[in-house]
Amino acid sequence: MNPQRNFDIVIVGGGHAGAEAAWAASRLGANVALVTLSRETIGVMSCNPAIGGVGKGQIVREIDALGGLMGLAADATGIQFRMLNASKGPAVRGPRCQSDRHAYAAYVQQALAGCSNLTILEGEATEILVEANRVAGVRWQGAAGSSETISARAVVITAGTFMRGVMHCGPTVWEGGRIDEPAVSSLSESLESLGIELRRLKTGTCPRIDATTIDYDRCTRQDGDATPQPFSFLNGPLNIEQVPCWLTATNADIHDRVRANFHRAPMFTGQIESTGPRYCPSFETKLERFPEKDSHLVFIEPEGRDTNWVYLNGVSTSLPRDVQDYMINHIAGLEKAAILQYGYAIEYDFAQPTQLLSTLETKQVGGLYLAGQLNGTTGYEEAAGQGLLAATNAALALDGREAMILRRDQAYLGVMVDDLVTKGVTEPYRMFTSRAEHRLLLRADNADRRLTALGRDVGLVDDARWETFSAKNTACETMAGLLASTRIREQGGKTIEELLRRPGAALAGLIAQIAPAATAARESLETITRDQPAAAATVAIDAQYAGYLSRQASAVKQLQDLDAKKIPADLDYASIRQLRHEARQRLAAIRPHTLGQALRVSGITPADVTVLAVYIAAG
Repeated sequence: MNPQRNFDIVIVGGGHAGAEAAWAASRLGANVALVTLSRETIGVMSCNPAIGGVGKGQIVREIDALGGLMGLAADATGIQFRMLNASKGPAVRGPRCQSDRHAYAAYVQQALAGCSNLTILEGEATEILVEANRVAGVRWQGAAGSSETISARAVVITAGTFMRGVMHCGPTVWEGGRIDEPAVSSLSESLESLGIELRRLKTGTCPRIDATTIDYDRCTRQDGDATPQPFSFLNGPLNIEQVPCWLTATNADIHDRVRANFHRAPMFTGQIESTGPRYCPSFETKLERFPEKDSHLVFIEPEGRDTNWVYLNGVSTSLPRDVQDYMINHIAGLEKAAILQYGYAIEYDFAQPTQLLSTLETKQVGGLYLAGQLNGTTGYEEAAGQGLLAATNAALALDGREAMILRRDQAYLGVMVDDLVTKGVTEPYRMFTSRAEHRLLLRADNADRRLTALGRDVGLVDDARWETFSAKNTACETMAGLLASTRIREQGGKTIEELLRRPGAALAGLIAQIAPAATAARESLETITRDQPAAAATVAIDAQYAGYLSRQASAVKQLQDLDAKKIPADLDYASIRQLRHEARQRLAAIRPHTLGQALRVSGITPADVTVLAVYIAAG
């Protein structure tokens, strides 16, 4: 066998999950192969040209805090930055950027090209090789048609929408994983032969139009924030020329025409049989669900600085082309718009994620990990986070080290994985802040304070990032001490920390009220606020919401007690006669690793967990 075809880890798929997986595994010192149909499509944005959002932006910050790639790529190639929900509480604020679609992919490709222990192989992984119920490698068919065996001690599958992908645009149906890219079928068959159950989901995308054919005078301009805030904790406020987005809307005339063509819509004719994302539905589904609405917003989003391609966010559709023509050309400002690419839907295979351990390793085959849309999620950010976690755990396992499993109170990534492996999915899973019961702890501003030390212990965080984090963390500790000890005489002698809890209190205004006798404290606070604005902001939020954070910490402690109580991996649930029949079935199927996870399994009651705890203690 060719020695160049022996690897520690093989990653299959070059989307956002695969790119993050390759980056993480190579940083941990593994000898990695990334198998992709084309190196030119690594990191491509298949759908909207944007990163982040509410819930999703927190995930990107967490990926960055752990030493990942997505935040750096977003900062380097973003064309507009906005903090969503900026006027609301810090728990629900989410950073988001419009990206230069082509520059983003180029950045990711260049970053991976710089990984010395990463080999990129163009071609298709057709079979997962297994020996003694453990991964041994993959069968690979090169772009030139040659077939080889690639040995590996772990395999991470991140195939996105390519597995038996079927695309729809009106009555036209064709096989494909993305527009103008082929589907793959052998990999699905290989997974099924290993006992992994596959099901089907659906997603879709919006039409793209020519920017030069838009009447912007009939649209509403939407600018980015005056001071663009970065995703990566390595970067300060960004100094870039931002590109505006625009808003327009559909109308009753469009709605009537689309409804008149429901009988031709693949979503309603039975042509599409799979479930699509609830919170990013097709336009025709919006009209069915909300018949009382006379209009829906359409976001006009440029795909880059040097392209005339524009993405029409809000009108995802698989309607026939003639209906799409009518729809687009009757939107205000788009009367003369030329469609460059029609919207389409795609159905694809996914593996019910309850078949996974919390490490994202399959229960059926040791050393086989699944990540991204293959696990039933939707979105670049959710996929990238899974890729990082799966590859990290694969590399740690090969080194005989403890897995990196994030708790629900520790990260949105922890919430997502726990939701997937304990509850499974019936529709594409998308992250929202409402999914996190401790979201005030899981803010976008403090992701580094939650996760960077863990990333350093694992080996993902390099010296440069650690030095940046340590400087910020020192500033946070200093500032927290000053806020707790510095009093404002004119405010009844209360500390700044106490005063920040009052509605409308502002840190800068309170610092200005510090008495001349406390000049040193004021100077120190002013220095931190100027030189470490992110540190000042996060400490001020901690002070402002101290009471709420204390109550959440108490709730977390109770859950941590349950999550600290391990369940033996080989526990025979069928033998626990005191458990309800349904509970025995559900627990045997999910095989939770702690009592806390068992409590979160659908259909499991606190009484079931009490029985389980007593049984384990007696054993």
